[in-house]
Amino acid sequence: MRHGNHKYQLGLERSHRVALMKNLAIEMLDHGKIHTTETKAKALKPFIEKLVTLGKEDTLANRRLAYAKLNNKGAVKALFETVSPKFKQRPGGYTRVLKVADSRLGDGAKTAYLAFVE
Repeated sequence: MRHGNHKYQLGLERSHRVALMKNLAIEMLDHGKIHTTETKAKALKPFIEKLVTLGKEDTLANRRLAYAKLNNKGAVKALFETVSPKFKQRPGGYTRVLKVADSRLGDGAKTAYLAFVE
């Protein structure tokens, strides 16, 4: 049974989905918010929140775990030095999905912003 094992597959193969999550997470750490489809934003939310929780304790082991997830030194540095220190006292809920009323022009997909809570 797969009760409680819901994952967003996004119509992609596993390798493509993993690469997409890495790239979206890197952009999120660099810019603080991203504009993407609603489903991709909802899929990225747990991924990025686990990274922020990992970054709250700056140890070599945590940096290596974050690098294994992101494979980008600049994003890991941003995670540990700028993003995670903001949320030291916060127990969770670091991001929010802000839905946009207008659909995307090309295919009518629902879009949303994924941003860090200030």
